[in-house]
Amino acid sequence: MSSPQDSCQQQCPDVQQQKQEQMKEAPPMLPPIPLPDTNPEIIFNKMFIDNEWVDGESGTTMDDINPATEEMITTLPVASKVDVDVAVEAAVRAFDIRSSWRRMDASDRGTLFNKLADLIDHHKVYLACLETLDSGKPYTHSFFMDTTGISKLMRYYGGWTDKIHGKSVPVDGDYLSYTLVQPVGVCGLILPWNMPLISLGMKMGPALCCGNTVVVKPDQNTTLTALFIASLVKQAGFPDGVFNVVTGGADTGEYLVKHPHVKKISFTGSIEVGRKIEENSSKTNLKRLTLELSGNCPLIIFPDTNIDEAVEMAHQGIFMNQGQMCTAAARTYVHESIYDEFVRKSVARTSRKIVTDPFQLYCEQGPMINEKQVEKTLKYVQSGVQEGAKLHCGGERCAGSGGKGYFVQPAVFSNVTDDMAIAQEEIFGPVQCLLKFSEVHEVVRRANNSEYGLAAGILTSDVATALEVAKHIQSGTVWVNCYNAFAVQSPFGGLKMSGKGKEMGEESLKEFSDVKTITLKLPQLLNLSSTSGNIKQYSAVDVKEQQLA
Repeated sequence: MSSPQDSCQQQCPDVQQQKQEQMKEAPPMLPPIPLPDTNPEIIFNKMFIDNEWVDGESGTTMDDINPATEEMITTLPVASKVDVDVAVEAAVRAFDIRSSWRRMDASDRGTLFNKLADLIDHHKVYLACLETLDSGKPYTHSFFMDTTGISKLMRYYGGWTDKIHGKSVPVDGDYLSYTLVQPVGVCGLILPWNMPLISLGMKMGPALCCGNTVVVKPDQNTTLTALFIASLVKQAGFPDGVFNVVTGGADTGEYLVKHPHVKKISFTGSIEVGRKIEENSSKTNLKRLTLELSGNCPLIIFPDTNIDEAVEMAHQGIFMNQGQMCTAAARTYVHESIYDEFVRKSVARTSRKIVTDPFQLYCEQGPMINEKQVEKTLKYVQSGVQEGAKLHCGGERCAGSGGKGYFVQPAVFSNVTDDMAIAQEEIFGPVQCLLKFSEVHEVVRRANNSEYGLAAGILTSDVATALEVAKHIQSGTVWVNCYNAFAVQSPFGGLKMSGKGKEMGEESLKEFSDVKTITLKLPQLLNLSSTSGNIKQYSAVDVKEQQLA
């Protein structure tokens, strides 16, 4: 006798076939996009240290798995402490004041950034295919968002390289005081599995722009695109040791965090790991930290908004990248006067969502990253039902066309209350929670009643309401009448337990630079003392004689 899960595994392909037939009758309007290579060649599967491809010292490897098929893509080395030491030493040499990197003109660093962006654009299709193969996100997303995003980031920071400068400070007395903005040193960049390409750009961009050197540690689930970017970094002409990539799991990341010659860590991931990074760095050399951590983001929908547009925006806000987004609109607060209609239309929209092979151009949702994430999501669905929320659709596991894959049907809950686990905790999966509100002050209080403060959204046609609510929402980013509207020029980063520091924008440069004050005592020919009122005359001959003496 088959289990309910077995039944779901058998039924889902048939459901997907029906949806695919619907899409053939009314194909979506997509911008021009090249057809993907569904089996891209894996060119690089070694570590990248000192501009060379190397195996791990221990010989230990890990499997890289395709989440759509559960099949192995390739094997990758697991970096030991020795490997991390070698990578950091290469970065230290590249940061030496006599190195070509440190002696390079700032404008020439900008030229390298633009060469790298050109190479990324040239390999755009391959990078998008690699990202989809490794992470499971739809190819259309990888092509239009991820590869475009990292290219824009490289060009943005390439324009900043020769515009980072200190200032002259008008201090009291006979002194010249000015500041220098200087690089920190060797930076460890630890990437997440949900947005590996864009996150890499958000970290390596400001780090290299400021003149630092880096050791990158991609997540063990999504390593391939970082390795290919490393090959492009070398091709662009970056000197040896400036950009290094070590592969592995949690232990590899810990070696990097604890290394005494690493001066800065930029990490994107969970609160739990963020806390460990703070603890470990405090035990070594008090590293500077940028932490982009978890989120449980509120989206507030007022009754004067266009309800059809709001339904679609809320839908994309929660289900983008299979719901595996720290900025996912996890708590959607809908005004009571439009709540029932909003629920009905949200359920209808979600029921039409196409969950299938991520390389299909009509795919809206691909597989989740791994089995662990599937089980976590299904556990939250079960918890929501047990706590009294109404599950309208989805929340079941299904299989891809080959009968395998980490696919989950997107779920919609109504009658969700703030005390439920699905409203309080970050699910990081395709689960939409619809909550009802009555008054403005009430929904602001409820939206802020969370340990997280990463991002939020407001949908309303009343600009005054939008601006007032945005001012009081405790989030690092607030989107008004839009959602997930990232721009390389605008800073992004969380409040409260969602992290510290900023990525993107001018503010990100401060995360990877130090300000040094230099003060010089000035011999003056005419010294006016504001405190004594005395005027002291100096002879240039006397000054010269004093210097010779």
